[in-house]
Amino acid sequence: MVDIPTIKNRPVQRLIEPIVRFMHIQAMGGLVLFCCTMIALWTANSQFTVWYQSFWNQTLGITIGEFSISYPIWYWVNDGLMVIFFFVIGLEIKRELTTGELSEKRNVILPVAAALGGAITPAIIFIFIIQGQSGQEGWAIPMATDIAFVIGALSILGKRVPHSLKIFLLSVAIVDDLLAVSVIALFYTESIQISWLLISLCGFCGIIILNRLGVRAISVYVAMGCGIWLAVHNAGIHPTIAGVILGLMTPTKSFVDRKTAITAFNSLGSALESKNKMLGINEKYSMSRIAQFTAKESVSPLDRLEKGLHPWVAFIIMPLFALANAGVSFQDMNLGESLSMAVTIGLVIGKPLGIVISTLIVIGFRWVKLPRGLSWPIMIGAGFLSGIGFTMSLFIATLGLEGELLELAKGGVLLGSAISIILGGGILLATLRAKI
Repeated sequence: MVDIPTIKNRPVQRLIEPIVRFMHIQAMGGLVLFCCTMIALWTANSQFTVWYQSFWNQTLGITIGEFSISYPIWYWVNDGLMVIFFFVIGLEIKRELTTGELSEKRNVILPVAAALGGAITPAIIFIFIIQGQSGQEGWAIPMATDIAFVIGALSILGKRVPHSLKIFLLSVAIVDDLLAVSVIALFYTESIQISWLLISLCGFCGIIILNRLGVRAISVYVAMGCGIWLAVHNAGIHPTIAGVILGLMTPTKSFVDRKTAITAFNSLGSALESKNKMLGINEKYSMSRIAQFTAKESVSPLDRLEKGLHPWVAFIIMPLFALANAGVSFQDMNLGESLSMAVTIGLVIGKPLGIVISTLIVIGFRWVKLPRGLSWPIMIGAGFLSGIGFTMSLFIATLGLEGELLELAKGGVLLGSAISIILGGGILLATLRAKI
């Protein structure tokens, strides 16, 4: 353990510290997401349904001189704020590929196989059920897994959950997100405007140049990111793809290495001890700037951004997305319709079936072994739990469908996710309890 000096907190810091701790607990994000989903469902099926729909359909615009952009509030949430969500996904993918579980080849095979099986099988089931009917564009809806809900479900099981199961599900979710992003880019992109595409590519090149020049101001990159978002949006490509690419471009190495940081802090400490109160204003300012820069840049941009953005994504962006998209009215909806059933069966049956079969194949060929602490009953429970599609499934539904078809697909997502939580959580609870 390293002894870190205690710095007296201001009263306001002591007041907000419990809130800050709460917002950095990953499992709590799933709880907040669940609450917002229930609020949206209740509102859409109550006397407030007209108000609910009119609120999210209100137009919100930005005008600067002759430039003007205007969309409904739900559109700003789905195509604006969700870019930050996808940016964090890009950060997570890069971290796993460079320094995480997926950085070692032997750890890649099992989650990649499980994720592929868990994505392809639901899509096949969906296409088989829906063939020749309306809603075929939603074939990718049951492919995705909502990691926030999965982590929340695992947290309810407590210490009974083996560490290997958490790592497996997180790795599968990362690969799953990468597959979902690829599907969005390839199959849910409109006609491409080459001129805007070239502008967006220039923006990405500008990000690389700024990073190579050592520009560290986050505000500069935020401004560049907004410009890239607009260019990608106008190019006809879904702007969330820009978020993922920017996340993947984020440096994983700190600007100030460990040795330089130690030398800088030792030098500052020596200077403070030797000069004590004789320091002038300019010296104090210069030394504080050096200390601030060294402390900040000794942490990689990827780690700093992922840590800083997590509370915003988990407790603001995803809950807003749920409030804007989960409000499905069940009054005139028939969940027995082919589209709803295709989504529900894809999530509840396709996900676990694909994950278990693909896992059996790679283990049967002895390419990998079942992780320590896991058994096949646990893997089946994990497969069912992966059927919680929610955020990404709802997002893909909004890209491919509209009107009544979109409402039917949303109903299928909610029903399938609810059943998956019950079955997956129940199987894991029974299995893990018997194991102890």
